[in-house]
Amino acid sequence: MMPKNRKSLSNLAVYQPKLSTSLKGLRHLVLISFLTIFCSLSSNAKTATDWILIDNFEADSSLDKWTKADTKNETSPKVRSPQITERQKDVTASSENVYLIKKPAAEGIVGNRKALTYAALPQRVEVGETYTFYTRINVASFPNNHAFGISNMSPGDIELHDYNAFEATLRVTDKAESNGHKNIGALMVKTQQGYANIVNNRTGKDAKPLVPGQWYEIWYVVNNRKKSDGGQTYDVYMTKGHNLQSPL
Repeated sequence: MMPKNRKSLSNLAVYQPKLSTSLKGLRHLVLISFLTIFCSLSSNAKTATDWILIDNFEADSSLDKWTKADTKNETSPKVRSPQITERQKDVTASSENVYLIKKPAAEGIVGNRKALTYAALPQRVEVGETYTFYTRINVASFPNNHAFGISNMSPGDIELHDYNAFEATLRVTDKAESNGHKNIGALMVKTQQGYANIVNNRTGKDAKPLVPGQWYEIWYVVNNRKKSDGGQTYDVYMTKGHNLQSPL
């Protein structure tokens, strides 16, 4: 459900970010994904228990509404479309799980690439509203460098600005930054200083690296306030979900 009061999520929260970040203005949010699955949410619904589905990838035609774009392709040897975005299914004796997976380029292909997958939200998030977005993610393996989140840009601008189009942003990476800082693979949030690991609110310490093959549940509460009221912020809550079979 979409809780107007974020405290209603506190019993589910294992981690929260070091700080919320002011955003630049979100009138029509677009969900962008570099990663696995999105289900989701609602705030402006008739009751507090209503959720608006973004996608659970159950339908065979799920990917039809998602746009795939290779916005920066520096692969060597050159591959015309290095992005690999697929709908996959895990079936066990007791469960069945369908998800979207973002894979790296084929073995032996190196070079920077920005492989976006994005879709419009089913409902506008107006200025002054607060929405909770829910998703489950699974990191197939490390090394890894994925970001996903929400944007208020048009499709053309999203592809022009690639990951800089994100406002509320989550990131999974263990890569070294240009300044030499080595990330550990923990879930990260965008801050005014760049990115920061989420923090275990019980210990005050940075979250541990995400465990490959483990599903995690994430709630990110986006407050789309006016600039005059302090600007937009988002808070992130995460806990381990059911340990389903690894996507790969």
